[in-house]
Amino acid sequence: MKYKFQVLGAFAAPVIFLIIGYAAMQSKDVHELMPALRSNWLGFHVSTAIIAYGGFGVSFVLGIIFLMRERMKDQSFLDRHVPSKEKLDLIGYRSVALGLLFLTFTILTGAIWAERAWGSYWSWDPKETWSLITWIIYSIYLHLRIRRGWNGRAAAIFAVAGFIAVLFTYIGVNTFLPGVHSYR
Repeated sequence: MKYKFQVLGAFAAPVIFLIIGYAAMQSKDVHELMPALRSNWLGFHVSTAIIAYGGFGVSFVLGIIFLMRERMKDQSFLDRHVPSKEKLDLIGYRSVALGLLFLTFTILTGAIWAERAWGSYWSWDPKETWSLITWIIYSIYLHLRIRRGWNGRAAAIFAVAGFIAVLFTYIGVNTFLPGVHSYR
């Protein structure tokens, strides 16, 4: 709302529908949580992850829009409904910063919770490892942006590529790699 970009939701809807479709295909069986997972940390850990992934999702969509805006010849629709490339770049940067902040909280709350549940802050579970990889990717994005002046097309491509790591962390790890975070 701050940037008066009302059609962002229309661009984000396909991503949201794909993720909802993935969730809808998962098992509907309800299982009781194992005792180690019954903790107040669950709410903090999961909610910070949702906000982090949401921020990264917005940066992904903005990166796609930025790259589309570069390639389109007729820009009359874009000029009416989509902010300038500079504003898209700024919003994408802020989305990554917000996402990285909340991913940091996700990792920290998960580590605290793991220590209380299993006696160890970190166990190199596939989800933990991929969360760290995702954190490093977006930290590199922010480093390059702040220290090297990366913006525009390079930042948009990086944001799009970074979201692939988010998707693998969220979906791929649960699907392909067994571990504590695999609830199959």
